[in-house]
Amino acid sequence: MDRDHHVVIIGGGFGGLYAAQSLKRAPVRVTLVDRHNYHLFQPLLYQVATGGLSAGNIATPLRTILDRQRNARVMLAEVCDFDLARRQVILTDGRLGYDSLIVAGGSETSYFGRDDWAGFAPGLKSIEDATDIRRRIFLAFEAAERETDPERVAQWLTFVVVGGGPTGVELAGALAEIARHTLRHEFRAIDPGQAKILLLEGTDRILPAYPPELSARARSQLEGLGVVVRTNTLMTEIGPDSLVLRRGDQPEELRCRTVIWAAGVKASPLGAVLARAAGVVTDRPGRVPVAPDLTLPGYPEVFVIGDLANFSHQDEGRPLPGVAPVAMQQGRYAARLIKRRLNGQSLPPFRYRDRGTMATVGRNRAVAIVKGWKFSGYFAWLLWLFVHLMYIVEFQNRLLVAMQWAWNYFTWNRGARLITGENPLPLVTLEPSECAANRDDPAPSTPV
Repeated sequence: MDRDHHVVIIGGGFGGLYAAQSLKRAPVRVTLVDRHNYHLFQPLLYQVATGGLSAGNIATPLRTILDRQRNARVMLAEVCDFDLARRQVILTDGRLGYDSLIVAGGSETSYFGRDDWAGFAPGLKSIEDATDIRRRIFLAFEAAERETDPERVAQWLTFVVVGGGPTGVELAGALAEIARHTLRHEFRAIDPGQAKILLLEGTDRILPAYPPELSARARSQLEGLGVVVRTNTLMTEIGPDSLVLRRGDQPEELRCRTVIWAAGVKASPLGAVLARAAGVVTDRPGRVPVAPDLTLPGYPEVFVIGDLANFSHQDEGRPLPGVAPVAMQQGRYAARLIKRRLNGQSLPPFRYRDRGTMATVGRNRAVAIVKGWKFSGYFAWLLWLFVHLMYIVEFQNRLLVAMQWAWNYFTWNRGARLITGENPLPLVTLEPSECAANRDDPAPSTPV
């Protein structure tokens, strides 16, 4: 055995972290490289965006997770290139050599070539995204409270979620609960319950990756919360206070101030960098093709896992979905194969075992499919709660999230409804002359 074997892991998400932890007792040195110092539990990021949880509830410092793993260290750094011939990772501030490399760079929001939409319709892939969305949601209600023009009030109280996958469904359901319950008695000039929440999906049903009957149940549950679900509908243009929709050949303008993008993801740009270094071509979402053992073609010491990998060796050649269980299983497999190779052994090709998928719609509402069994409603919701609690890395965070969920359940309160970031006032930017006039005029411009 080579006790100096150096394993470099890029990315502290599910795939990278599970690979690192699976090498705990291996005779190797592990270096985990990430631009952030924390592991983020992304499946609950939408709850940060809607004020149900604080960012600290779903993020844990990587050094805390690995502090007892003596063969592992964490390096806060950014990868900009690869020198595969020399077995080196090129950082923005140096180089890092490796014997085995696991690349788990994750994914980011895709606007399908319309990146100019990002300023008007933020996606949800990071803590920064979540706090920005939270700010926009709760600022919209504050702005509506100060408006006197009914049309402008309606604009502020219209919320559009683009994309009917699990994230879009979860966001739309949470928005409906905020408007109908959490904020119901907190405003004086407006009724938050009159807010209009629209969920747009370009295909013929929401949750298109789920069986049709579960998609139909999820839609029924959303509509029960007051969400307007519009399928076969695309957003074609967006501005600061309106967007253009298209259903068939019919365009429609919708006046709206708050839009959230949940319609697409693409691989991290690191995938294109790695593909260029290896002389391979990425697929359309930017994923790197991998061999049946998750290695980069021509480079058996380089593994690509998670959202960055196009693994098309099962399920009739369809790439595996970019979900946490795939990354977890691939991280464990890559670690096992590295350990086997140190003993001169190998492993059968990787095979993903799908133990089920689930999506929550709201309180007591969810859909799930587990080993072919389909569930919806209260039992699916309890199953969703349990599975997500168990996947949270740190016990302290599990306890905090469980307590917060219990409090939210019995009170309808979302305690993390903070408007943070850039000072949001004034809600309408005034010219200097208008601002001076307001200072000189003792009469308030809006009722207080």
